[in-house]
This record gives sequence, C-alpha cells and structure tokens, in this order.
Amino acid sequence: MAQDKSLLPIGVFDSGLGGLTVLRHLRERFSHEDFVYLGDTARIPYGSKSPRTIQRYLAQNLAFLNHLSVKAVVVACNSASTQARFVESPVPLYEVIGPGALRASITTQNSRVGVVATRATVMSECYPKEIEKLKPSIEVFQQACPLLVPLVEEGWDDDPITNLVVYRYLSPLLAAGIDTLILGCTHYPILKKAFAKVLGGHVQMVDSAEAIGDQIERDFQLHKLPAKHDGRTGTFHLYTTDVSDTFEALARRILAPNPSAKLELAEI
Repeated sequence: MAQDKSLLPIGVFDSGLGGLTVLRHLRERFSHEDFVYLGDTARIPYGSKSPRTIQRYLAQNLAFLNHLSVKAVVVACNSASTQARFVESPVPLYEVIGPGALRASITTQNSRVGVVATRATVMSECYPKEIEKLKPSIEVFQQACPLLVPLVEEGWDDDPITNLVVYRYLSPLLAAGIDTLILGCTHYPILKKAFAKVLGGHVQMVDSAEAIGDQIERDFQLHKLPAKHDGRTGTFHLYTTDVSDTFEALARRILAPNPSAKLELAEI
C-alpha cells in the first residue's frame, strides 16, 4: 500500500535555534501539520564558514531529516539557503531568501532596502541579486552582524549590551535612508524589540518566517505539496546536534506559549 505523503511531517532546519521562530510561525499557521526541527547547535555559527563547508553541513542535515521521512524541508538558515541550490534533495526545499526578497520589494515605498545578516549571507550578495531580479530600481544596503547570533544563543536578547550592538549595526543603514529592513537571519526576529528601539516606527521589518508561510500555503493550494486533513492538531519534535541547559531555556522562550518539547540529540 502506497504511503500517504500528506501525513508526513515538514522538516525545518537551522544552524542553531533561531529557526524555531520559523517553526513557531508555521505551527500557528498550519496547526494540523506535523513538524520535525533540527538545529545544528554543535556547529553554529554557519555565517563565518566557507561555502564548501556550509554545503557539506547542509547535505548532512538534509540526510538526517529525510531519514525521518519528511515531505518537505524548510531551510530556515539564511547562510545555508545561499548554498541550497548546490545540494540535492529528494523532497522540496524551501529557502528563505527568495520569499524574503519578494516581500521586501513589495513593502518598500522609497526603494531603499536594508539587509542585516551573517557575513556568509552578505558576502554571497544573495539578497541584492534576488531583489534586482524583482525590481532593479531598488537600492540594497547590507550590514554583516556577526555578534548577534552568539548573543541570541547566549540568551542575551534583552540586554543593554545587545541593544548597544544592534545600534552600532543599524546606524549605517538608517543613515542610508532605508524604509524596509530584511531580517536576514532567523535568529534576528528574537531581537525585534531591540531593532524597533533603533528603527523607530518608519522602517518596516521583513520576517522570513511569514514569507515562507505564504509560499507553503500557495503550494498547498496548488497541490504542489500535500496538506494533511485528518482533523487532529499536529505534533512537533525537536532535535539538536548539541544539548545544553541554555539551549533548552532558549527553545522554551522562543516557542512560548506553545507546549515545551524536550530537545533530542541528533547523531550526524
């Protein structure tokens, strides 16, 4: 008897726990779907790694998720998304860059878009290239923010030091006159309050989780991805390549008010 693919879970992958912001949004939006999350916490950050290394890590993590029989994989990590086209997968891959660029191109009113991301994402020029395809008249201003992911993973998302670092990173973008800011790393939505303090009310933030949700919903409607319709609330399982009390606490904070789930160790 053929397996009903609609009942298979959706895999979500990130280099750490920042991708839980994407998982939280997807669970709220597609409450009947099952999800499996993998955070490669043992090898974070990806943003300082070479493209070749990121490709190897991505292939290994996709193999782990495919071994769990997922029907699709969301590559929530921006650094890994820059290399997704170079890695083979037997199931559909959803990367965050294309949807985020599309939403920013629609959101901006003055055609000046900022991007905050890891060094790997900034060096890849992926957002400027994608936005140019959509609307060449838009100017894109990028800022690498290598200190933000470690601060989030440390749980310092509401800390005076983090607020100061955010101010230092965002100041050049504000000086450039941006009206839209792409949060080019899934850890960054955790810092929205810190960003808002610096940006004020005149700069719109683009969260890739919402953009990815739009793309998956379109594919459900077009039957490009089989949706689950058994009526029950979906489940989720969390795997990480390294487990610590800090990771457990951060996962609980990001997923609140969802029921907490234990982080299971993934051997990769």
